[in-house]
Amino acid sequence: MRTLKIATAQFENSSGDKAYNLSVIKSLSAKAAAQGADVIAFHECSITGYSFARHLSKQQLFDIAEFIPDGPSIAELTAFAQELDIIILAGLFEKDAEGKLYKAYVCVDKNGLLAKHRKLHPFINPHLTPGNQYIIFDIYGWKCSILICYDNNIIENVRAVKLLGADIVFMPHVTMCTPSTRPGAGFVDPELWKNRETDPTTLRQEFDGLKGRAWLMKWLPARAYDNAVYAIFSNPIGMDDDQLKNGCSMIIDPFGDIIAECRSFDNEIAIALITRQKLTDAGGYRYINARRPELYSDIIAAPHQSEQKVVWMNTEE
Repeated sequence: MRTLKIATAQFENSSGDKAYNLSVIKSLSAKAAAQGADVIAFHECSITGYSFARHLSKQQLFDIAEFIPDGPSIAELTAFAQELDIIILAGLFEKDAEGKLYKAYVCVDKNGLLAKHRKLHPFINPHLTPGNQYIIFDIYGWKCSILICYDNNIIENVRAVKLLGADIVFMPHVTMCTPSTRPGAGFVDPELWKNRETDPTTLRQEFDGLKGRAWLMKWLPARAYDNAVYAIFSNPIGMDDDQLKNGCSMIIDPFGDIIAECRSFDNEIAIALITRQKLTDAGGYRYINARRPELYSDIIAAPHQSEQKVVWMNTEE
């Protein structure tokens, strides 16, 4: 297992404009390859855009979705990977032969599709079907997995992929800067984005405060630390439909330390070196070895009853 250089990216996507978004994906992939990166990861629905999908009918969503691996976006990503000699991870909406729709995230190398994950907890559109399995795949001898956005908020998912062998978990998101019951949450005024060159300070305060990065820091490093994994977090910057997002794509090591992060307001990449020794030096490695599943396996696996009706519980389709 050799060391890896992984890049995580942030960019301002254009809703429904695959050609534009793929052009930015290629540009940032070229930049990462020129700096020696083996892999680059983009945010959730980076090919299609994300937040605009909450307004789409089932037919409109079906029209923008693609078959995987036979759709045009996978072909383009494969061509980029061949030309640039880099592995690319990106997201889009998927459709299947039965007419079902999914939130998908793919890993593509020069030979084509290497891996695909369907979001386990989709909620942006009620016509999406939840995925029902974890994915483990290999990049240059490293065992990897993918969990999309809300999948990572459910702590059992990250532990599950770790127990299945993953040492690197790609965590594409479109998150932060939205209302919530948690203190300090809320939208960030799009006017601040328009004025980012004349008043960067106010925008940075909003992006780094409890509406954004400060909330992320309450839980994301713990996912890496508790499970002794590298967490590759990718998030858009700028306007996603009518919602402003704060970027801060980052790579967190098994100690829970940020080892690379995008900190500008621009389309940007950040690259980190991924090494083997941290996986076993980290506390999470010892915690996993100290597990006593006989104490809690039945508790964790017990059927869950919820008063909250969430989209992925919809079994009508």
